Amino acid sequence: MVDVDRVKAAVAAVAGGRVSVRVDGARAGVVLDATGLAPEERDALEVRVRAAAAAVPGVAEVRVAVTAERTQRKLVAVASGKGGVGKSTIAANLAIALARNGRRVGLVDADIYGPSQPRLMRAEGVRPEARDKQLLPVSTPYGVPMLSMGQLVEPGRALAWRGPMAAGALGQLVDADWGAADTLVLDLPPGTGDVQLTMVQKHKPAGAVIVSTPQDLALIDAARAIDLFNTAGVPVIGIVENMAGYACPHCGEVSDPFGRGGAEAEAARLGVPFLGRVPLSIGIREASDAGEPPAAGADDRVFAPIAERIRAWLASR
Repeated sequence: MVDVDRVKAAVAAVAGGRVSVRVDGARAGVVLDATGLAPEERDALEVRVRAAAAAVPGVAEVRVAVTAERTQRKLVAVASGKGGVGKSTIAANLAIALARNGRRVGLVDADIYGPSQPRLMRAEGVRPEARDKQLLPVSTPYGVPMLSMGQLVEPGRALAWRGPMAAGALGQLVDADWGAADTLVLDLPPGTGDVQLTMVQKHKPAGAVIVSTPQDLALIDAARAIDLFNTAGVPVIGIVENMAGYACPHCGEVSDPFGRGGAEAEAARLGVPFLGRVPLSIGIREASDAGEPPAAGADDRVFAPIAERIRAWLASR
């Protein structure tokens, strides 16, 4: 006859208070609470629990049921009114900086037509797996799991999709098995089209970060993006001014090819917070192309302050 207390002690030794045990003859049934665990942690713990129960004398069969409470995640949309303003670079670095600041972050490359996060996060060529009809995010060297349409199609292949197809693909990425992540950073495509509308209507982000360069044309489009989120009832966390000033690596002289302060002035005019500036830097460009986001470095002084403002905003909600 199986010693029930011994089974309980064996599984508790590997899973603590996450389990309850029931023994019926030679069969041990274990209910494992996996709330807050990432998919790989959950799978590993289930294997250890199963092995611990099976090692008890007399146990011929082990059944493990895994349960988990749904994590309440906050979605942060990183958006821009137009392309070419560095939105994806900002999104990748903010995701890493938020993770270093204590958030459990996942990154969704929702720029369906121009996915670039696999390169930025050094995850090119890694295809996600699926379990129970849910995608499993892929790991990155920076502690931020991610999913991108760029991981699901052949490299270099154009996605000639109409709006509903693109919106459906976004839903699969957002509704993936994100495990313990409490924050999802969404790198949205530029503009105010079908993907953005589906995202704000179906997934309702906690807030949006708008990326713009200082030039007037970019600011006009940034104002349109802000209007979309305001109309949808999604709070705008603030504006980030990218490509704000260029320091010559040879002489050190600082110039402003795109102007300076335009995004801060526009933020004041629209009544939204100004989150900070990111300079036009060859170092940031080279690091991004190499899949080494600057926010992962110990000396990051550009993205960390912006991420802290976003973290504080999320905490206040």
